[in-house]
Amino acid sequence: MIQLDDYRSEDANDLWSIYFHTIRHINIRDYSLDQVAAWAPDNIDPQRWRNKMESIKPFIAKIDGKPVGYADLQQDGLIYHFFCHHQFQSRGVGRALMTHIEQQAKQRGTSRLYSHVSITARPFYERMGFTVVKEQLIEVRQQHLKNFVMEKPL
Repeated sequence: MIQLDDYRSEDANDLWSIYFHTIRHINIRDYSLDQVAAWAPDNIDPQRWRNKMESIKPFIAKIDGKPVGYADLQQDGLIYHFFCHHQFQSRGVGRALMTHIEQQAKQRGTSRLYSHVSITARPFYERMGFTVVKEQLIEVRQQHLKNFVMEKPL
């Protein structure tokens, strides 16, 4: 069973591990080694990561008390981070997180959700009812990565 919790500062290291390993093991299917290394570098500043997590306040999906995914919802409907542990893909973690995000957004009176979605995550977002607004190239540590601005009206 998937349990959803609010972020706590002690979750930061687990979330870094989910972020890093998902990008390195899953997103490598659609991006080059140089691109994933720029996106999830080996030498991240742990305090900077903790500050980022504190600022976005993600929801955390857990199975048997272990974090297996996380996602956030910003005030304007932006989903800034959305990651499922590379060993827990296709087990309902993403669906549970997205359902929770939609419920939270509706409670807040948010009229739409949107995100900057990787090539890899695009099919999941489409299954969740999002559509592509535009394709774009972003620069991350001198690497150019293709992604999609996707949205879903609520």
